[in-house]
Amino acid sequence: MIRTLLALPELELRCQWLRFEIERLPRDAAAVLLNALCEQSERGSPSGREAMMAVALCVAALGDCELTDELRAQAERDKLLSLDRLLRRGPAPEAAESGQEDVRVPDYGLGRELTLGERRSLARRPNRRAFERLLADPHPLVVRQLLTNPLLTEDDVVKIAARRPARPPVTRELAASVRWLKSARVRAALVHNPGSPEAVTVPLLALCTRQELASLLDTSGVSLVLRATALELLERMPPLRPGGHGSVVQ
Repeated sequence: MIRTLLALPELELRCQWLRFEIERLPRDAAAVLLNALCEQSERGSPSGREAMMAVALCVAALGDCELTDELRAQAERDKLLSLDRLLRRGPAPEAAESGQEDVRVPDYGLGRELTLGERRSLARRPNRRAFERLLADPHPLVVRQLLTNPLLTEDDVVKIAARRPARPPVTRELAASVRWLKSARVRAALVHNPGSPEAVTVPLLALCTRQELASLLDTSGVSLVLRATALELLERMPPLRPGGHGSVVQ
């Protein structure tokens, strides 16, 4: 699986191929393969760490669904600990406060609330005049359109990922964008945002460096599941060589 993944030239192709393979294989076989790949990555294998990028992004994009539920159950039954770390979930969160002030459509300066279609049209335009308002738009379809705009920058996407309170539908749109989720800064903003769904953030921990995991453990508001998983991954990392700087997955 690692050889095939790394033979594909683009990360998006790797994610697509991996998802196809996971879906077509029997769940027990898919779980064993994914667990073995996770183990390779946790041991610091360079090829395993490189392949792990596709695995983590694929799983984050899948989110909570029947496939990940079945793989998690298989990992629990067969004691596949590395796969369990990739798919771990905490208790279902209690209903969040409404936060109505945050879900309002931004004022686009036209004296009325724009329709969803109008806002999506603005997000397609090849100019940045409405970007600051679009970055704060709470509708996932607006964000989906904006993420494909060629004028969007990494700084813009970090703002979306770090926005609090987080909007889970918006976070899931980010998780579905390989173009942006491959950015270490975007992943860090999502992981450090306490409102980001664990279905997105837990898989991304597998891509963190030693320094990033340590930083997360020093951050207040991190869920118990993220904290426990980060600590386990940190403890499983190979010892640093003299003068070394830890794992490198950016």
